Amino acid sequence: MGEVVISGLVDGGKASGGPPLGPALGPLGININAVVEEINKKTKPFEGIKIPIKVIVDTANKSFRIDVGSPTTSALIMKELGIQTGAKTKEETVGNLTLEQLKKIAQAKEQSMYGKDLAARAKQVLGTCKSMGVKCENEDPAAMIAKISKGEVKL
Repeated sequence: MGEVVISGLVDGGKASGGPPLGPALGPLGININAVVEEINKKTKPFEGIKIPIKVIVDTANKSFRIDVGSPTTSALIMKELGIQTGAKTKEETVGNLTLEQLKKIAQAKEQSMYGKDLAARAKQVLGTCKSMGVKCENEDPAAMIAKISKGEVKL
């Protein structure tokens, strides 16, 4: 039969053998608890965030591997600020990132963003902040992007 790939979203560190994983893995004859344990170990750093995962099962020898995706930028921003949602209007502000928090998120997204350096990735994060109603150092994200581009703010 070969390889079977099962994709899903799990809460970081809190996957279970119930739906959606259990019913998808059960017919493949692998140890569901071992899979869930491995997923939870790999996603623990992302507690409180939904994480995309893939379980790749070799049906011939019943082995498996787990690929953990990157959480969305907006999920990392919300976790960092302790908020549940972004702004509902363009005028609303729901939070304010520090430069340290901005750097932390840009570093966490290093593998999945196209920016060539930390400053480029930070500007991408600030773009997401803009759409969410989140400021950075009490400034509009567009103004912070301009400051980083001009070299006025160093990351």
